[in-house]
Amino acid sequence: MRAEERYLETGAPGLVRHIKKAHMFAVVPLSKPAVKCFASELRAVHNLAVKFLEKIIPLEKLPSWRREIRSKGKKLVVTNGCFDILHVGHVTYLELARQYGDVLLVGVNSDSSVRQLKGEGRPVNCENDRATVLAALACVDAVCIFNDVRATRLLAMAEPDVWVKGGDYTLQTLDQDERRVVEQVGGKIVILPQVPGKSTTGLLEKIGSLCPGA
Repeated sequence: MRAEERYLETGAPGLVRHIKKAHMFAVVPLSKPAVKCFASELRAVHNLAVKFLEKIIPLEKLPSWRREIRSKGKKLVVTNGCFDILHVGHVTYLELARQYGDVLLVGVNSDSSVRQLKGEGRPVNCENDRATVLAALACVDAVCIFNDVRATRLLAMAEPDVWVKGGDYTLQTLDQDERRVVEQVGGKIVILPQVPGKSTTGLLEKIGSLCPGA
């Protein structure tokens, strides 16, 4: 079993099984050409699933991936965050971030680091699920899960041409170690405003009000 297939069975549970089950219920004449067509279609759907999962890069492979991007003369944009429950604020921010370069890498906080940042009960979605959803977005070229609360090590390994942050930050209120790493590699820092009224915390509060005691 290939690495991508193992991930489909573990990181995104049952995805392969659901793909196969969906095709089992398709109305297909039982001729040999139809069977061959069915097999080709199944492979195409499976390969599509694997294709976006290939965007998820293990942290230890990030330096070699970065060298490849640089060798192609492409401008790398990096952003990072929890991305717990993906919403319109996230996708708007990511689409805008992508426009600052040729390749967008999204660093995703691991489950343990999200708990340290957000408290018990978070994240709602596990790190593999969050990375998978982000990888499925057309504007995202690569995703990397990192265990640290701060993105300092991720940024040092990625060496971004542009680092994008969202929210009410200024250069002075950014984490200064993260800022220093980006500036040392010659990267530009861009701060994008949040979409008003759109946040994971707000969504969870709304869900809580609709389902009291849940």
